This record gives sequence, C-alpha cells and structure tokens, in this order.
Amino acid sequence: MAEDDGAEKSFPASPRRLEQAREKGQVARSRELATAAIAFAGAIGLTSMGPAIFDRCLQLFRSSLVLDRDAGFSEARMAAGLQTYSIDIMLAMAPLAGLVLFATLAAPMLLSGWVWSTTALAPDWNRLNPVRGLSNILSTQGLAELVKAILKCVLLGAIGVWAVVHAWGETQALAGQGTAAAVVSLGNLVATGFFALAGGLVVIALIDVPYQLWHYYDGLKMTREELREEQREQEGDPQLKARIRSQQREIARKRMMAAVPNADVIVTNPTHFAVALEYKPGRMGAPRVVAKGAGLIAQRIREIGRENDVPLLEAPPLARALYRHTEIGSEIPAALYAVVAQVLAYVFQLQHARTTGGPKPVAPTDLDVPPGLDPSAAA
Repeated sequence: MAEDDGAEKSFPASPRRLEQAREKGQVARSRELATAAIAFAGAIGLTSMGPAIFDRCLQLFRSSLVLDRDAGFSEARMAAGLQTYSIDIMLAMAPLAGLVLFATLAAPMLLSGWVWSTTALAPDWNRLNPVRGLSNILSTQGLAELVKAILKCVLLGAIGVWAVVHAWGETQALAGQGTAAAVVSLGNLVATGFFALAGGLVVIALIDVPYQLWHYYDGLKMTREELREEQREQEGDPQLKARIRSQQREIARKRMMAAVPNADVIVTNPTHFAVALEYKPGRMGAPRVVAKGAGLIAQRIREIGRENDVPLLEAPPLARALYRHTEIGSEIPAALYAVVAQVLAYVFQLQHARTTGGPKPVAPTDLDVPPGLDPSAAA
C-alpha cells in the first residue's frame, strides 16, 4: 500500500522540474489565446488602418490602369510596373501585417514568457506511431479538445449568424448607395462582425487558458520517490558527503596538529581537554587558539607538546572555559585576558629559566576563571 501511495503523482512539480521542462521547451500553451490575440489585433488594425490602406490601394489600382501605348506593348515595362505596384501594395499592408505578426509572437509569451529551446527541433519518431496517436485521440486530453472544438464551432457559428441577421437590413441598403458610401458602410459592417468574432475567441481563450495551466502543472506532478531522487541529486549522495566531511575533518585535524609545536603553552584538564595557545607580542592583539580537543585528540595534543618541549599547564577550569568558548584560529574572549595573562607570564618565566639556567618558576594554581565561563561551575 505504501508503494502505491509513493507511485501516485500527487505532489506539485518542484522548481527544478519546472526549470528542466522549460529548458526542453515544455511550457503551458493555449492556441485559443494566440488565435484570439491575432483576431483581435486584426480587428483593431482593420478599424484603425483600414481606411488608409483602402485609399492607398485604390490609388495604386487607378494609377496602374493608366499607361501609354508604348508601355502597353512592352513586356519589360509591364513587368517593371507590376513589380513596383506589388511592392507599393505590400508596403501599404505592412503596418497591418506587422501588428498581426506582433500579436502572433507576443500572445504565447503572455502565458509562459520567452522560451528558447532547440529540443523541439529534434526528430521524435514516436509521433509517427499510429498506436500512440490513437491513444492520444482517445485520451482525456483528446476528449477535452473535441468538446472544446465543438463548443467553439457552436459559439462562433452563433456569433456569425447574429452578425449576418443584425446586418441584413444594412446589407440590402448597400445597393441604393453610391460606391464610396457603400464601401464605407460595408467596411463598418465587416469590422463589427470581425470584432464580434474576436470577442467570441477572447471568451474561449479565457476558458482555455486556466484549463491549459491546470493541465500543464498536473502533467508535471511528481511521485514521492521522484522528489526524493531529485533531492538526492541536488544534495548529493549522503554516503559520499559523509566521506567528504570525514576527509575534511581529518585534513583540519592534521593541520591543527601541525600547529601544536608552535604553541607557547598547552592548557589541560589534565586528561579530558587540551587547548594550545600561541601569543606573539606586537603581532597579535590577543592570544590565539591554535589547537583544541577532547579525549583522544587532547591526548595527542599533549603528546605532540611534550615531544616539542611545549609547556603544559594543568588548569581544569581554564581548559574547560577555553574549549567551550573559543574556536580554532580565533583569539580568546576578552573575559579571559587576565587569567591567560597569568599563564603567559608563567610561560615567559619558564622560558627565561630554561635559557639562563635559573630556578624553575612555580606554576600558578589560583587561576580565577570569570563566573559563567567554566561549564562545570555553571552546571
């Protein structure tokens, strides 16, 4: 039962899955939105630019019929004239064509933004599979497209019938008007019918867009196992990450141990903790922790210290406070300046005694750690 639940695609697509789908050119698309945008742009263009385009084409048509006798018998001049008038007509129609082209390109971006992918250009031989095509036709998506096509035909057909009935009287009156007036009236009738059809397409697009968005995101839903697999891919193999962290800790430990011989003193618990301190007057603002550890690591720090003649001082409260409140490579807290100064004073006296052969100083035993810094005392 748990496996069935895991195989069910009931989880929304992750951002990574949506990004991968977008890279492949798989985005939500609505052909009805594009059709509505093109029709609406064409209706606006015909209404706003139609009279100017008609006047310009009428002028070109009239001028093309005016020619002298020599031009009428010259194939070269007739071909050149036809080319010139054809270019002029295309230039006159260019604003309307540009508006429609803009609507064609901009409509898909209203739904999914700009997408550039060459994946869709790669051949997909599965599309030629008749079994797959039949399954697509008989699928839920195919049924929805069939219902949508029927409803679209019914709606647009009803709008077309309304436009014809509504303009029937005006259409019959065109016969009694002059040519110029009849052309203007006919243009208004065509524009009204075109706007009505474009409005119907807009209504269809408003219904289709939410459905296409739902279908797109529903198709990208993921199973629980897919989510886990994606998380593993993004975060990496847990075992590999654990090995990497282990190696990083080992490298850091070796680097820390290599710094112990340069320490000025090692403060111990005496067996549980060990903290190695270094202080270079004039180069450091305060003593710095070069190594610290507990248990076996503390034991190894003490061994390296003895091998390199680094002074060891047993001061359990101070060792615990340094271990708890410092990080390797950082300076000691300001609250421990005074007590560490006593330790360093003892260390410098010990070094002087080793150099001159004088008497060995007495190790400090009354080191007062400020309240709250010793974990054992706080407990």
